[in-house]
Amino acid sequence: MTVHELARALPDIAVLRDRCRALATLEAIIEPDWEYRYYSFDSRWSPGEEMAAMSNGAGDEWSIVFSPAGAFVRGFDHESPMSPAGNDDELWPGLVDTVPEVFSACVAEPAFSFDGVLKATVCLWRQHADERWHTGELVFPAGDDPDGAGWLFQGLVEGSPEAYQKFAEDYHERPVDLAAVAEIFAMRPLTDDLVRRLNADLRLADLAKDLAEIGCSSWSAG
Repeated sequence: MTVHELARALPDIAVLRDRCRALATLEAIIEPDWEYRYYSFDSRWSPGEEMAAMSNGAGDEWSIVFSPAGAFVRGFDHESPMSPAGNDDELWPGLVDTVPEVFSACVAEPAFSFDGVLKATVCLWRQHADERWHTGELVFPAGDDPDGAGWLFQGLVEGSPEAYQKFAEDYHERPVDLAAVAEIFAMRPLTDDLVRRLNADLRLADLAKDLAEIGCSSWSAG
């Protein structure tokens, strides 16, 4: 998969946002230690903007900024031949050349950059009025997943409780209740019972700060 296939596989902005929030909520429950979470969501990223993120702790990451303009997606596979680190600190030709002005701040965002260069091997965007996701015109190096789009965004593309359960049991090395995961994906009200089914050491009250950051406090049944 490349970013071109990823653009055809991702859902629309609203569905993607809900999927990101569900994944972040699951990670907050299963892994209380922020340092070891794979997915996160910051509903207070900046005025009028939210940010979903992934980090595997090994230098690979992605971020999605949800804004009044739409959504901007950046992914970085540090071992990709398209990484700026292997190309004289230059972005891959065509990666961001056609990004609309409304997303220019995302391209220049210091939090997504290293020494002033965007950490990206994948980039796509969609304005609210658009009928599809857009990417740059790119010529890719050889390989099945040259920019890392396939494995970086696999969880978002699959977007199912079964896919998350499989990932989480491998990544967090513990059993994960599939039915409970499905309830989170369906945005059912969060209760002590639901939280305990995913992490017996937590209660709903323990998640107040995380849920406020994710912006899903309203899921709570109290």
